[in-house]
Amino acid sequence: MEKQNAMSEGEEFAYVDDQGNEELFQEVLRFQNPENGKWYICLYPKSQEESEDGAQLVAFAFNEPENEDEDIEFLPIEDDKEWEMVQEVMNTFINDDGNLNL
Repeated sequence: MEKQNAMSEGEEFAYVDDQGNEELFQEVLRFQNPENGKWYICLYPKSQEESEDGAQLVAFAFNEPENEDEDIEFLPIEDDKEWEMVQEVMNTFINDDGNLNL
């Protein structure tokens, strides 16, 4: 899997879950799968940024906005094979100690 665009200081996103709870996330990695053309984004909760246990990364699929003014709409990753691919990409940036290396 070839990463298309990795960012060490990516964008901040506010994500609102189904219950209306809002949480801030920091972008860690954004990449496109060359096989299916889909875009993916990996984020960590800002609330866990200073945690000694490390932050739990989350990932979403998204459609690339047509212009910079449009917000990214996070889409769930529902297919097991798709999840495995995303986890494989994320794992290439995590060392043996569980730290993220970009």
